[in-house]
Amino acid sequence: MGVSRRLVSTKPDTAIKPEKSQVETNPADATNPPPESVLSLDQIGQVFAKGSDRLVALEHVDLGIRPGEFVSLVGPSGCGKSTLLKIIAGLLQPTVGRVQFEGSAVTEPRDEIGLMFQTPTLFPWRTTIRNITLPLEIRKATEFDWEQRVAEVIDLVQLNGFENHYPRELSGGMQQRVALSRLLVSDPHLMLLDEPFGALDEFTREHLNTELARISDHEGKTTVFVTHNIAEAVFLSDRVVVMGTRPGRILEVVDVPIPRPRLPASRRSPTYNDTINRIRETLDLS
Repeated sequence: MGVSRRLVSTKPDTAIKPEKSQVETNPADATNPPPESVLSLDQIGQVFAKGSDRLVALEHVDLGIRPGEFVSLVGPSGCGKSTLLKIIAGLLQPTVGRVQFEGSAVTEPRDEIGLMFQTPTLFPWRTTIRNITLPLEIRKATEFDWEQRVAEVIDLVQLNGFENHYPRELSGGMQQRVALSRLLVSDPHLMLLDEPFGALDEFTREHLNTELARISDHEGKTTVFVTHNIAEAVFLSDRVVVMGTRPGRILEVVDVPIPRPRLPASRRSPTYNDTINRIRETLDLS
């Protein structure tokens, strides 16, 4: 994930502070997001510095995402998928361009934007339910009934009966369910998922993809999902953003015209296979 390149200098990598001179922008290439977009990325560029070296991680990234849309970012290592996700989350300021969510600029982390990483990062001394409620405790949330929301999420993610288990007593797939529950419980408007199933075996991964599709349909939340797996991206998404490297950029945005709900049988659809092949061709993998 992210962007990697070996550089000669031994000084640590540093993100270049936002300055228009660092990444060339081309207004002619910019595409204005549709007016119904809830999340818009406008000419995003990111440069990292290491000594006197400069690495252009992202360049000319324009994208609009509609409310409730599930969009995946797919591409090879080094194309800037995870970097872009951090920018959307407000964890990293772009060198060039801006991110807007619900009409306001994203310049720092926000309560309405939730992020889930590849590793579940559960606290081993906390039970399932106490790991799930951790963000609510940190925020001292009082705007809704904790107990009711936690019970709803546990039922939705099918963790019933595991509420008092510790992480060491759970499989990798179950731990990811806990991490997903922790993301859902604070009811974010935008969910960002950075390869959450990348470390799981193929069988568990496919099962959790089906479960995530079901949960996504139920919650209806705007979602940006990062993955290396083309089939996973097609199964889950309304659109797939195909990214290339050197520099990281959008090659094509592919619509996925597979009806919802997405079920295991959806993988046998000719449209499913045709969409996978189209993305492979865009990435020059065919």
